[in-house]
Amino acid sequence: MAQRARVNTAPAYDEDDFDDAEPVRIPSSALHYQRLADVRAEVGRAPADVQGLGSQRNYRASNKSTIPPRRSATQTGISVVHGSRQREAETGTDEIAIRNTDQLIGTIFRPRFHWTVILGMAMFTMLVGWVLLTMVANWWQVTQDDWHYGRPRTFQVDMVVGHNDSATNPSHFIAINLQRHIEIIELPGGDSSRAKIYTGPTLVGPGQELAVVTLTFKDVNGDGKLDMVVNVQDSHFVFINDSGQFRPVRPGENVQL
Repeated sequence: MAQRARVNTAPAYDEDDFDDAEPVRIPSSALHYQRLADVRAEVGRAPADVQGLGSQRNYRASNKSTIPPRRSATQTGISVVHGSRQREAETGTDEIAIRNTDQLIGTIFRPRFHWTVILGMAMFTMLVGWVLLTMVANWWQVTQDDWHYGRPRTFQVDMVVGHNDSATNPSHFIAINLQRHIEIIELPGGDSSRAKIYTGPTLVGPGQELAVVTLTFKDVNGDGKLDMVVNVQDSHFVFINDSGQFRPVRPGENVQL
């Protein structure tokens, strides 16, 4: 009996094809047709043929099972990484990255000053310190003047100048800075009924209403009499002792302070 030639309908696969792609699945219609063809071919065949067909199918099945798994398939041999450890590692990495970023920013934006800027700041600091020191010194001086001379500034002294006075009854002098106007009051021999008033200079400038005025007595022209010198800060105004009273120095008079 003539035997029909068996046609191998199993597709030929190349092992390299399974590295990147999944094996093509045989359509169900073709598979069904193949099964019917095998059943029809088995009719009238010898048992050996049937056994051979079964062996061939088993061989095809065994060959099919030897197809290597896809690379994308899950491998059971890989150890599982716990999510908590991974999160801790990521958190530590983020903290290190943040610190590195902060250090980099601090290094980039670190201010750098030229030496002239430092010199200017030093001079400015010295200027501010000098101004503050001057203000404190002025305040302390004014406070001391308030304690000693009051307001308005008043100075008093007793001196024997030969105006109806003596060592037991010296003349009394009062110098007053009254709103920048200097006035000297003399009480000859301490007698207020014979009081004399001498008008001194007028002071000009800020704060001069608090300037202290004092009196000193010395012979400035060499006539043997004590003359009166009015002292206001660094200025000195001379009054000559003449005819029982004091008068301002005349132009051209030779005086020695």
